[in-house]
Amino acid sequence: MRKLGLLGKNISYSFSRAYFKKKFEDEKINNISYENFDLENIDLFPSTVKKIDNLKGFNVTIPYKEAIIPYLDTLDEKAKEIGAVNTIKVTKDNKLAGYNTDYYGFKKSLKPLLKPHHKKALILGTGGASKAVAFSLKELNIKYSYVSRTKKSGVDFTYDTLTEDIIKQHQIIINCSPVGTFPNIEDCPNIPYKAITREHILYDLIYNPEETTFLRLGKQEGAIIINGLEMLKLQAEKAWSIWNLH
Repeated sequence: MRKLGLLGKNISYSFSRAYFKKKFEDEKINNISYENFDLENIDLFPSTVKKIDNLKGFNVTIPYKEAIIPYLDTLDEKAKEIGAVNTIKVTKDNKLAGYNTDYYGFKKSLKPLLKPHHKKALILGTGGASKAVAFSLKELNIKYSYVSRTKKSGVDFTYDTLTEDIIKQHQIIINCSPVGTFPNIEDCPNIPYKAITREHILYDLIYNPEETTFLRLGKQEGAIIINGLEMLKLQAEKAWSIWNLH
């Protein structure tokens, strides 16, 4: 039995396991399983991987997309530039090769929504996923600024410095933070929602709930909204093609 899986922390809710289980059933792909590898700490990674027979590859999620990099043997050029990994292939000689398919999923799902006036974006959050988002925006020639709770290197705005004017100038707003994820579905990033217009796109990487408070508040102001589900499906299929287990 060939094995694939998802590496993360507290990932019982995971999209990937259900997605691949259904894919294997629908496409009659046999002799392969997809499991969750839930690690309390990234230090447990080497010993965990050694114990899994016939492991062909795995996805990586919060909070290990950056922390996993020192444990890998090779890094794809794009993953290296992004500085985060969400897909790992176990090569024929048992080496671990890191890739990033998040950026592909994000870019492909955002592109159909773009209009000529979408020139500047705000990225809410600074974790591993936000790096893939920034890389995609750069490829799309969209200027971006990072927003975080605290001022640190690379952060352009903190939430308490966001004005209505800043919101008006940035017509794509992407939530890469976990704020608003189930079960805390009432929560939302603290931005001046009243400044959002029909010219805005609000993109939430969260997919559970389907319509977060962040998206609902944007929709009320007439914005185009999109959640993270399409991105997840696209990045999963891209990962599958990297593992190449047909």
